[in-house]
Amino acid sequence: MNKKILITDDEPHIRMLLEQTLEDLEDYDVEFFLAENGEEALAIIEEERPALVLLDVMMPKMNGFEVCRIVKQDWALDDVFIIMLTAKGQEYDKEKGKEVGADMYITKPFNPDEIMAHAVRVLGIDMD
Repeated sequence: MNKKILITDDEPHIRMLLEQTLEDLEDYDVEFFLAENGEEALAIIEEERPALVLLDVMMPKMNGFEVCRIVKQDWALDDVFIIMLTAKGQEYDKEKGKEVGADMYITKPFNPDEIMAHAVRVLGIDMD
């Protein structure tokens, strides 16, 4: 089972927070990758094929919607589960996220327990 997670956000403190939120998963051989913009994220997705991508919407160089569209539509990587993270909770953004193929949409500030629960489920980890 692929146990790779890519955390993509242009805010260093958000990347760190997400990594800290999920660090217990390292005990289950989960590998983490970090990207600070969309171009970097795409390069890592192409090379590493993470099972889970936590993807910020508003980023320099290429936004999360564009990254998601390329991964889900152009590359047809259905095995990459994408959770869009955004400060915007507007319906428009959620609709756009669905359009480009996002598997889930979480609004910041997010609940760390919710992020962990989704990661455990997507990666098929039994923490009991």
